[in-house]
Amino acid sequence: MSALDVLSFGETMAMFVANECGDLAAARDFHKRIAGADSNVAIGLARLGFNVAWLSRVGNDSFGRFVVDTLRAEGLDCSHVAVCPHHPTGFQLKGREADGRDPAVEYFRRNSAASHLSVSDVAEGLLEARHLHATGIPPALSASAHALATHLMERMRQLGRSVSFDPNLRPSLWPSEQVMIDSINALAAKAHWVLPGLAEGRLLSGQREPADIAAFYLDKGVDAVVIKLGPEGAYFRTAHAEATVPGFAVAEVVDTVGAGDGFAVGLISALLEGQGFAEATRRGNWVGSLAVQSVGDSEGLPTRAALQAAEWARTA
Repeated sequence: MSALDVLSFGETMAMFVANECGDLAAARDFHKRIAGADSNVAIGLARLGFNVAWLSRVGNDSFGRFVVDTLRAEGLDCSHVAVCPHHPTGFQLKGREADGRDPAVEYFRRNSAASHLSVSDVAEGLLEARHLHATGIPPALSASAHALATHLMERMRQLGRSVSFDPNLRPSLWPSEQVMIDSINALAAKAHWVLPGLAEGRLLSGQREPADIAAFYLDKGVDAVVIKLGPEGAYFRTAHAEATVPGFAVAEVVDTVGAGDGFAVGLISALLEGQGFAEATRRGNWVGSLAVQSVGDSEGLPTRAALQAAEWARTA
């Protein structure tokens, strides 16, 4: 295995996106893509030139082959994606909205192959990656996937690797809101960089202001908290600095799904390149602004060439 920059893990699903706006029940024409917050970030980092390994499971079905073929085409190392003969690849239906609102999404993932991820799926070589990106979605899928997330975050931190964590709350996957809050906060405490949205941070911490939400996690031992504020940009806080970094203007919001994943791509990539949190947060805001201007969850994520050509990056 060549040297790994990033390890990411979770569930990638087949996704059918409606071609017309309106009620999903009335939609007749769809186009097929892939979806998954964790793999969105993995794709984005691969497009920026990082060597990214993807750890997952898919079913022995056409959806699974489609998922793996698509991820490989994006440059991900999929050699650690297991094919599960007894459980299917999950999929979802996604609507379209004309006014930039969050589209309706219906999931068909119960007992999916990825929900059977476990610690046994981890090959030792994967722990050689210099960074781990995790979210709150895999641990919500099953007890074994929760154990996997815990194991990877603990081991990577013990080995001196950097660890980022995006809560990515999915309340419908948890047995109760309190279980979700307790579980997510326990995982967040194992990370170096925690990346909640403002509403997520308020729910998880019980605090209202970004500075207080950040303090809640800094007190748990994390190095930095970056809170996504939507069109207003993002706020970051470390033990030594804090600031609100303005967002980028967007002429038309096409699809808000994937904006947070795009932000994570920009932030993590810049931090792995040695940039400071102000610069990294700015890049995160930029990539997030691109993500909301395309229909798919990852289609708007930029290449390294696009980043280098961006006027704001050349003048920064």
